[in-house]
Amino acid sequence: MNSIIRKFTVAAASALAMVSAAHAADITGAGATFPYPIYAKWAEAYKKSTNIGLNYQSIGSSGGIRQIRAKTVTFGGTDAPVSGAELDKDGMVQFPAILGGVVPVFNLDGFKPGELKVTGEVLADIFMGTISKWNDARIAALNPGKKLPDQSITVVHRADGSGTTFIFTDYLSEVSSAWKTKVGKGAAVKWPAATSVGGKGNEGVAGNVGRVKGAIGYVEYAYAKKNNIPHLQLRNLDGKYVDPDDKTFAAAAAGADWFSVPGMGISLVNLKGADSWPITGASFILMYKNPTDKAMSQEALKFFDWSFKNGKQMALELDYVPLPDVLTKAIAEKVWTQIAK
Repeated sequence: MNSIIRKFTVAAASALAMVSAAHAADITGAGATFPYPIYAKWAEAYKKSTNIGLNYQSIGSSGGIRQIRAKTVTFGGTDAPVSGAELDKDGMVQFPAILGGVVPVFNLDGFKPGELKVTGEVLADIFMGTISKWNDARIAALNPGKKLPDQSITVVHRADGSGTTFIFTDYLSEVSSAWKTKVGKGAAVKWPAATSVGGKGNEGVAGNVGRVKGAIGYVEYAYAKKNNIPHLQLRNLDGKYVDPDDKTFAAAAAGADWFSVPGMGISLVNLKGADSWPITGASFILMYKNPTDKAMSQEALKFFDWSFKNGKQMALELDYVPLPDVLTKAIAEKVWTQIAK
């Protein structure tokens, strides 16, 4: 009997050690909410394949930059790319992990996704508060035959520092000189509309738009689909009204010269192309060149390498755009080789 108990105790201790080791091997990351749905899906599949997990905190791009600078995570996630000068100062590298689109979403009875059209200039004026009613003449002129209600517009924006906000305000600055002069672009800006509400993360903005009648906001497309929130059609640089999906996001990113900017932090907003979605962006990963835990950094690179090679279909199912093979190969050769093993 004592022998059986001893064997059971040894087996239990071994099992506990294995669980602890597996837990200790989990990769840690934090940052942008924009890519969270695909990172979660990749992580689930990677765990099944390798028994190594990913603990990613969806706290916003500014939070991700703070966490990696504090060295509390293996990698940081940001949709607002860090400048080459800042990367050099911090001793970090930066590379894109996924492409997607930011979409203006709204809550108006009787309208389905894509049934209302706006230009970039009109969208900027809505978020500035100079257009404050849904039946404003400028919106009506773009939507002849549509019965627009005499309803106040509530602007819903991010309350936290956000790469999604950076992409969205980068676009508004490109299409509206008034926005560029009075508000500008950034991960956090001072929202000028008198009637506005903040939400934390893409989740918070999607939730508030879904709850507030007459609301308009901006979220990564996966959150709009998940929450069944209608989006607006946008007129792109070629003058064509387009809907957001993986094809229009890919069209915007086609031919991008990623290595033309230090840290690969190029802008993909308001680019030419008949099918281009004008508010397209990338989500970036930040890692140290000389990390404190070199083994864990290599585990993170293995995760992204596996995801780039095996996670394309998963990305498309969530309407993200996976990076092309030629780009991931270049990232491995030019960026990952800078990270000490």
